[in-house]
Amino acid sequence: MNAAIRLDDVSKFYGEVMGVNGITTTLEPGVTGLVGPNGAGKSTLMNLIAGLVRPSRGHIEVLGRSVEKARLFARDLGYCAQYDAFPPGISGRQFMVGSLRLYGYAATQAEEGATIALDRVGLGAAADRRIDVYSKGMRQALKVARAIGHGPRVLLLDEPLNGLDPQARAEAIALFRAFADDGAQVLISSHILHEVDAVSDRVVFLDGGYLVASGDVAEIRDGAGTGVASGADAAQGQIRQARVSIRCDRAAHVASRLFALDAAVEVRLHDDGAGLSVRTADADAFFQRLGELVCLDDVRIEGVTPVDASVEAIYADLVSAPAVER
Repeated sequence: MNAAIRLDDVSKFYGEVMGVNGITTTLEPGVTGLVGPNGAGKSTLMNLIAGLVRPSRGHIEVLGRSVEKARLFARDLGYCAQYDAFPPGISGRQFMVGSLRLYGYAATQAEEGATIALDRVGLGAAADRRIDVYSKGMRQALKVARAIGHGPRVLLLDEPLNGLDPQARAEAIALFRAFADDGAQVLISSHILHEVDAVSDRVVFLDGGYLVASGDVAEIRDGAGTGVASGADAAQGQIRQARVSIRCDRAAHVASRLFALDAAVEVRLHDDGAGLSVRTADADAFFQRLGELVCLDDVRIEGVTPVDASVEAIYADLVSAPAVER
């Protein structure tokens, strides 16, 4: 299948409020993570691709068809919206059967399809309970069941993991991966960046309604300068750069001491003041200095985590943020 989704200079304005502006990108089959903080424009872009709202400017194609003719590809598209709204008084099974009937399924086919979809999201045992008594996680799973029930070629998932427990999240990620492996285009939005790391083949970074970067995670990382020298480079004597997240007490003191020990070239304090993110030009020297600091300054370290290859590190590089630099 050729590119599933194409956007050409797409903008959406709500009066004087900007949703997204000047978005141009092509999304291939596989799993694409739509990344950005709340208010970045993720839901607006999802609604535009689904044909639920029209762009103020630009052109969008899904499966080779303009979204202005969304009815032509509606059967090939599944959409899990961020917020839910279910009819009162009906069961999960009744909701799924009704949804599949709207897609043209005969009654028997709709019953069978509903059972399959509910089982895939872990709601088989609760299928005949009223949705009114479902937990938040169960309601979230039901939205996913509706999105996948008719076997779409394009799956749009707006914050689909909200409200799910860790096991349900892992099962949902495996489900989305399976759809992509079968040739579908899966677009997942999330402001929780480690979730994107767990499932995405490529990412689209949004900030304030603008496209910051898109493409393969490794390529974007290298372009943003977040990479670490390869093993071959290190063997040839090149200095190994690194980015590290440290959770500790006295984070500001640790930051100043790392600079004094010539162990860091950039430091960002965490929002809660209980840690810092460090960029160092020489990882080996950094860890040696950190050990000295812990021993001599009586600093309590709760955790040290490398973050070079993570989506979180890449996004921090792409979007300017307050930092202390040498």
